[in-house]
Amino acid sequence: MLYLTLRHYEYVCAVARHGSLSAAADAVHVSQPALSAALSRIEEHLGHALFLRRRGTALALTPQGRRFAEQAQALLDQAARLENPKEAGAVQKLTLVCFSDLAPFLLAPALKALRQALPDVEVSHRACGFEPLISALSRGGADLAITYDLGLDAAFSRAELDRIAPHALVPPEHPLAERTGISLAELAQHPLVLSQEGLSVQHMLGLFKTQGLVPRIAHRADSLELLRSLAANGEGVGISYSLPPGGVSYDGKALCAVPVTDTGAQEPVILAAHTGTPEASPAYKAQQILREVLSVRRSDLAQADHHIN
Repeated sequence: MLYLTLRHYEYVCAVARHGSLSAAADAVHVSQPALSAALSRIEEHLGHALFLRRRGTALALTPQGRRFAEQAQALLDQAARLENPKEAGAVQKLTLVCFSDLAPFLLAPALKALRQALPDVEVSHRACGFEPLISALSRGGADLAITYDLGLDAAFSRAELDRIAPHALVPPEHPLAERTGISLAELAQHPLVLSQEGLSVQHMLGLFKTQGLVPRIAHRADSLELLRSLAANGEGVGISYSLPPGGVSYDGKALCAVPVTDTGAQEPVILAAHTGTPEASPAYKAQQILREVLSVRRSDLAQADHHIN
């Protein structure tokens, strides 16, 4: 049984374009008898004629042949775009996802750099939590991610942009407010306010567990600002990788930040990408651009709204 291939579609389109077997055969680099035989087999497979054959005149498309040739050319164009998007003139696309707490500080400069360096690429973006971010990468819905190295497997490459230590957040009257540093062991003695986000909680609890510590969790907050507000109002010591500028919670209460001194508590901010990304692809070029642009923003990250809690 004959199965039509892209080569068969190319034969039909060549004959439709040139109007003769000889010219079409030259265009597709086959002999005229071979092209004629292939055309007959294609028409037999379809069950109807594609061309009217009259002695001494050029081949003319039948109505069915015209529709078939138009759709075959569209299929060939699509195949060309898949094989070589740039040369085929297709719009190249790139999707960047960013962990929601990093997004207010890193997403805008990342988009600006990409659009300046890759003006022909259509860049889309999304800010989200860890789980939807990982899902977008794993299912092919995103090309690159700016995030913390949590939950990603070996299928993704990682370029470290910075390494951040968490901070204990307390009101000015708290006994810890004047400290220049604090350990996880000391924090375990106080009621804590952590994030409700799944991977965030797992990460923070894991830090205590590695030292044989069992923290006292007073609250799990649904957002960074709720965490900071609870800490500012004395509901517990908040733990955050985030240091929004100003030192004041949304409800106007002052906050002091005390860095956690355990080296193992530091967490890298990374640019994650699919391994084996083709060098000619927009995603590969974007990696090089973002590594350079975001790696020089370390001072911004040091005061950025990026928490794991």
